Amino acid sequence: MDIILPIVLIISAYLLGSISTAVLASKLFNFPDPRSNGSNNPGTTNVLRLGGKIPAAFTLLGDVLKGLVPVIIAKSFGLSDLWIVLVAIAACAGHLFPLYYGFKGGKGVATAMGIFIGLNPIIGLAVLATWLSAAFAFNTSSIAALIAMLFAPFYFFLVTGSGALGFGLLIITALVYWKHIPNIQRILMGTENKIIQS
Repeated sequence: MDIILPIVLIISAYLLGSISTAVLASKLFNFPDPRSNGSNNPGTTNVLRLGGKIPAAFTLLGDVLKGLVPVIIAKSFGLSDLWIVLVAIAACAGHLFPLYYGFKGGKGVATAMGIFIGLNPIIGLAVLATWLSAAFAFNTSSIAALIAMLFAPFYFFLVTGSGALGFGLLIITALVYWKHIPNIQRILMGTENKIIQS
C-alpha cells in the first residue's frame, strides 16, 4: 500500500482534531471563552455550565465527529488496523494538543467516544453505556470518563482480538488520563464538581 495515503489521513485527522468546537460554540452562541472561564476546559461539561444545553450539545456533537469522521474515512480506504489506530491517535492528539490554540486543548473524552464508535459501533455503544452507568452512579463526569476509558481498550481487544486496536486505544486512554490529572487530584480530595449539584 502506498504510504502517502495513510500519512495524509493521519495529518488530516490531527488538523481536524485541532479545531476546538467549544471555542467555536462560544463565538457562535456568544458566551465566555471556555478556555479562560469556568473550569478553563474547552469541553462539553464546561460549555454546559457557561452557555447552556444547546451550545453543549453543539460542542459534544462536534467533538464526537472529530474522532468519528477520520476513523470512518480510514476504514473506507481499507487501511490496516495499525494505520487506522494511528489515524485515531492523531485525531485525539489534535483535540488534546491543538495546533491552532497553542497546543492547549480539552480532555479528549468525546473525541475518543467518536473514535470508538467509528471503530466498532457496538463496542462504542458499550463504552458509552459504561460512561452513562458510571455517571449515574457517581454523578461526576470525570469519574465516568476515567472508568469508561479504562474499559475501552479491553472491550476492543476481547471482542476483535486485534492487538493493534487494543494497544492503540491504551495509548489514547493514557493520554486522556494524563489530561485528567487535575481531575484525579480533585477526586482524591473530594472537591471535584458534580454533574448535578445538590
